[in-house]
Amino acid sequence: MRCAFYCRAKEYNIDELSKFLRDAGLEPKFYDHVIHFRKETESGLRESSEEFIQDRDIFIFPYGCVCFWGMNEEEEQSILHYIRLHEIDSVENPTFDACVYDYSDESCINEEEDTIFLESQDPLIKLSFSHGLTQSVKLEVFEERSNETIKRTRHIPEEVAKNGKISLSRRKLSQKIGALFSERNSINLDCDILDTPEFFWRRPRFETLYRLSYEYMDIAQRLDILNRRLEVIHELYEILSNELKHAHSSRLEWIIILLIVSEVIMSIFQYDIVVSFFKRIGFS
Repeated sequence: MRCAFYCRAKEYNIDELSKFLRDAGLEPKFYDHVIHFRKETESGLRESSEEFIQDRDIFIFPYGCVCFWGMNEEEEQSILHYIRLHEIDSVENPTFDACVYDYSDESCINEEEDTIFLESQDPLIKLSFSHGLTQSVKLEVFEERSNETIKRTRHIPEEVAKNGKISLSRRKLSQKIGALFSERNSINLDCDILDTPEFFWRRPRFETLYRLSYEYMDIAQRLDILNRRLEVIHELYEILSNELKHAHSSRLEWIIILLIVSEVIMSIFQYDIVVSFFKRIGFS
């Protein structure tokens, strides 16, 4: 059976979405801030009147991710399309991943077979795994954004090394600094969602399952790489900031030089006027 997880937006409007699903005849449940529902009704969710079998579960996370258990891709896309109006800041390039799951005597993950085994259909077991799976696709969005930022600014250190300065106007430099700072700040703030969810603070017996999916998706190693990329972005920010300070200092120096030159010129001009005046009145 298929388990698929998507990141479609920066976040979902969970309160409005739950009301929307309830008005559609579904029965969404809340596990902290995560919406879970199992059955499909004749609410227009699909053209078919077929209902979800008990095995089909959908978990919608507030940070813009959805995890599907026991559905095919067409059904997943139908639901994603159905709830799209409740996305906040939709992701330009949505991320997606999938794996296989089955049932066994014990909940575990077989990495060689790329299969998750569940001991029962308990939604809390699926939700525990879903937390790690959706964090993985959310992290992929951050990875792509950091890669794009580094690609866009890769020429800057090369230009500094070659020419000793950046061939950008002061306004362009300020815009670059603002964009870099915004990107770094956004990723750092959003990375809080990759911490252990509060769900497990009150249900510690399920945290082991979350840790299995967390390790299965290599989140710790990928976070370390992301933090290194953020350091690169920070260094680029420092380069631009220093260049802007240097440009500003150079501008002030030129202003001071021009003021001194103008003062000297005015002094000479005034001296000539005084000398001419005394010559006119007969003083040599």
